[in-house]
Amino acid sequence: MPKNFGKGGKNRRRGKGDTHDQKRELVFKEDGCEYAQAMRMLGNGRLEAYCFDGKKRLAHIRGNMKKKVWIASGDIILVSLRDFEDEKCDVIHKYNAEEARQLQKLGEIPSETKLNKDDDENNANVAFEEGGDEERKESSEEEKSDEEEEEEEDK
Repeated sequence: MPKNFGKGGKNRRRGKGDTHDQKRELVFKEDGCEYAQAMRMLGNGRLEAYCFDGKKRLAHIRGNMKKKVWIASGDIILVSLRDFEDEKCDVIHKYNAEEARQLQKLGEIPSETKLNKDDDENNANVAFEEGGDEERKESSEEEKSDEEEEEEEDK
């Protein structure tokens, strides 16, 4: 087996990964660009995106974003429109949850757009139906009574 003379392994090449807490400057769209929401991932660096100009397009993740920036369905992205193909575009930038909220406040993206990260925060206060609790209580009471009967039989 060869000796390891390097300065670390695969994780060192990947980087530290501490960049998610840093504030970034907000990137606005320019001519030939449009805001979009990733609808579903297709694989091979492609995804289906709903652009806020009202069209669904096939988006291609550019090379310097592959394996560095992970895009999930529902994420807000900035795409570059192609002059020669209207139904295709290229992903330029992915906005995090805070940046997407800022864009929504500024009116850059429609206010009725659902942001994925906001849904996760709102689901923390979900109220469940009471029927499920009662069923659980009834089943636990039945189990307790069964256990008590078994104990009495053992005596």
